[in-house]
Amino acid sequence: MQTLVKTDQIEHLKATQPVLLLFGSPQCGVCQAVKPKLERLMRQKYPEIALVYIDCIESPDICAQHSVFSLPVVHLYIEGQLFLERGRSFSLLELGDEIERIYRLWTA
Repeated sequence: MQTLVKTDQIEHLKATQPVLLLFGSPQCGVCQAVKPKLERLMRQKYPEIALVYIDCIESPDICAQHSVFSLPVVHLYIEGQLFLERGRSFSLLELGDEIERIYRLWTA
């Protein structure tokens, strides 16, 4: 999992490859619990989708640009388009199913 803090890096990544952005903070217990589980899911099932962590304490401007005002938030971008957005309380099982559906449509 990459940690990015510059807007231009994130925008380049979103435009050039599929990417799942996880917005969180070190003080957010849910964020810290979700992070390794999401990392494991993406590594095992979707290695071609980049996983990027954005620390909203360190980079509040990036979080504001993505309309992230509560944590955790997950965004899935494919070919520069936002395909999935989940925030605050979400099921990792349901998130995995939604990523699977979008991934299948994208690779078909």
